[in-house]
Amino acid sequence: MKRTSLAVLLSTVIAVQAYAQEPFWIQVEAEPTLTDAQFRANDYDSTFDTVNGFLSASGWYAIALGPFDRDTAVANMRRLKAQGIIPGDSFLTDGDQFRERFWPVNAAASDSAQAATTPVLAPPAADPLPITPPDETVAEARRSEAALSATAREELQIALRWAGFYNAAIDGAFGRGTRAAMEAWQQANNHEPTGVLTTAQRAKLLRQYNAVLEGLDLTIVSDSSAGIEMLIPMSVVEFTSYDPPFARFDAIDGSDAQVLLISQPGDSVTLAALYDVLQTLEIVPPEGPRSRRGDSFQIEGVNSRIHTHIQAATDGGSVKGFALVWPADDEERRSRLLSEMQQSYREISGALDPNSVPIDESQSIDFVSGLAIRHPASTASGVFVDASGAVLTALPAVKACDALTINRNFAASIAHRDPATGLAVLRPEDPLAPISVARFDSAVPRLGARVGVAGYSYGGVLPMPTVTYGTLEDLRGLGGEEHLKRLSVSTAAGDVGGGIMNLSGDLLGILAAAPNDGDRQLPPGVGFAVDTDAILPVLSAAGISALSATPSGEELTPTQRSNRAAEIVALVGCWQD
Repeated sequence: MKRTSLAVLLSTVIAVQAYAQEPFWIQVEAEPTLTDAQFRANDYDSTFDTVNGFLSASGWYAIALGPFDRDTAVANMRRLKAQGIIPGDSFLTDGDQFRERFWPVNAAASDSAQAATTPVLAPPAADPLPITPPDETVAEARRSEAALSATAREELQIALRWAGFYNAAIDGAFGRGTRAAMEAWQQANNHEPTGVLTTAQRAKLLRQYNAVLEGLDLTIVSDSSAGIEMLIPMSVVEFTSYDPPFARFDAIDGSDAQVLLISQPGDSVTLAALYDVLQTLEIVPPEGPRSRRGDSFQIEGVNSRIHTHIQAATDGGSVKGFALVWPADDEERRSRLLSEMQQSYREISGALDPNSVPIDESQSIDFVSGLAIRHPASTASGVFVDASGAVLTALPAVKACDALTINRNFAASIAHRDPATGLAVLRPEDPLAPISVARFDSAVPRLGARVGVAGYSYGGVLPMPTVTYGTLEDLRGLGGEEHLKRLSVSTAAGDVGGGIMNLSGDLLGILAAAPNDGDRQLPPGVGFAVDTDAILPVLSAAGISALSATPSGEELTPTQRSNRAAEIVALVGCWQD
């Protein structure tokens, strides 16, 4: 069945070919553990007839298709990449780094396997894919490369290692090994193999490396109760409870994802007991490698549903660590996420009390960017409107405050009020340079258009604004107000003063405060925006030249709109004595 499927996928035939030259392989993946590699090899084996797995000289487990002669290998790799059947970072290898073979199960040694006659894919009749012309000459690429910081050079080596092309130290030194890895990556990605990455090629490599993390909303979380600080994928999980020795972050969408912070007082005896107990939990499948050495341990558990990683250590006074539970069919993202979490993990003071009860709803963990001894009486949102850090917000949210802050740390005051529109302009007392400022779109939007409200919905609990989507329902307010637009959107009090974004990331208006009418309650989901035509005169009166949007018609992705919101939306704190 799988041979028929492969023929359909490739529109080619299966042939048998003996070698008159050195064999080549198409390496499609490499995994750090044998369990992971066997799991992935089995997946590939359901589609391909030529799957082999080898322990490589680097200690990783390589999964490869082949062997083929070189011309056949090149043609097959290009065809398979073009059709999206194998990863885009797959590459050719002569197998000189391959050692013992682990797949197929009970296979002969790799040397014998490479010498044997093996079913291969015949070269496709289609022309090979063209080599992409370089965007820089080699000399220009070397000059741009020379300007890279040490960190940037190390990041390229990390990305090359993740892609399976580099096995040496991450030292930022571009020696023979790094150059060979760059050349292999260029060849695999249909670029001229010079061994020197151009500016565009470096950007492409880093995009490939970071693509799997998009949408995870990786956020540094500092939990002072557990005494742990690390990156957590907050678009996938959310904090739910303390159940000592765990601080639990459960899946938002009902998936199998979960993060546990592990924290309790104890020593090596406590660590050993925890090691045994964890392996009895349902979230830890029995299959997978485990190791306990001295004052630390690691547990891997894998089945068809989940892949769990747990690590913990003791310093003699406390036992701390974390667990990542992730869907088993999302291995590439899981491995990258785990790496980011491990690199960000840091222990701080504090440990969960084993005898404590779960916290009540008034208590919560703190985020690194949100740590504060005092908390404002209320919060609102605003948008940066000039390079000096001026913020446009809703007047009702700030007019009764004894003190104001922008982004927690910058004291501010009201520089301009406009009661007619319900808007206010805030000025920071100390220099504040925003990443970007809002661009205002004066075009009349169509009714029913999709819009996003960008604001700090949760009062700064999250370190970035959220974007809540809704629709434009009317070009006037309920009383016929020309300066208002009526929206159908679910907002929170913290969103007031935030920006109303179109799908291109430009602002159509500012979210107005809810009408103050104690005798009338509007239905849920009704919101109002002060539109651009009303905003521009207010900014002009405050001495601010607003930026106008340049209509492009190009829609941003949700991630790009979130990033745009993070650049222009400010957290406004209202403090009262």
